[in-house]
Amino acid sequence: MRNVIVTGMSGAGKSTVIHQLEDMGYFCVDNIPLELVPTLVKTFVNNDSIEKLAIGIDIRNRHGLRELEGILNALKDDGFRFEILFMDADDDTILRRYKETRRSHPLDSKGRIDTAIKCERDEIGFLKANADYVIDTSNMLVRVLKTKVDKLFREGSVEEKFHITILSFGFKYGIPKDADLVFDVRFLPNPFYIQELKKLTGNDKAVSDYVMSFEAASQFELKLFEMLEFLIPNYINEGKNQLVVACGCTGGKHRSVTIANEIAKHLAQLPYEVSVEHVDIEK
Repeated sequence: MRNVIVTGMSGAGKSTVIHQLEDMGYFCVDNIPLELVPTLVKTFVNNDSIEKLAIGIDIRNRHGLRELEGILNALKDDGFRFEILFMDADDDTILRRYKETRRSHPLDSKGRIDTAIKCERDEIGFLKANADYVIDTSNMLVRVLKTKVDKLFREGSVEEKFHITILSFGFKYGIPKDADLVFDVRFLPNPFYIQELKKLTGNDKAVSDYVMSFEAASQFELKLFEMLEFLIPNYINEGKNQLVVACGCTGGKHRSVTIANEIAKHLAQLPYEVSVEHVDIEK
């Protein structure tokens, strides 16, 4: 089980990191009272369905922070291991972020954010000194931060972690709401009007062979593959970790299923995680 402590300066990006870890499959708990950390960890270790745990700890645990080192050492003695990620940014950047968002700093009781930032830095400096990773977000775009976190805490290469879902659907039932890219394949001849193919689907070889027998289908396939091979690395560079590609025909049973299967077969040869779903094939 991989355990990550996410901590650092308020306004440095801790919440963004926790949300990113959650998207990566971590069970995330933020701002838990420190005395409950051992119970939480031991409970999750005995839960086979949870393999990755991230705990957010910050200055809101002010009076208990000094106990954190002892708590982690006790857990280590019991065989548990933690990686500590400390989020940081320079004082001017943090001050600007609070001014822009108009939020109150956790230690800001008298309206002086700069004083609160200094006080926080003094109180949590020991965490930075003991951190396994320190990320300074002073001049960092959110997408760059997400990519950095992904590289640190997800197993495998960036490409292997990129998940592509290929959907087939019927326009008569509506476009899938989570689709990033939508392709209309209703320009292809419809097997629905061929009596022996009408009750079959694109998962059947007879239908697939019929659809792909047309030059327009093979040309479309080649152009689509070329476009996806261009787009996907650029999506990855922008910090995107998943892509939903939807192919639609009239009823979602013949042409869209065939093309979706062809796309999935092609992308499966590349270093990405690929799955295919036929949304309306049973309708």
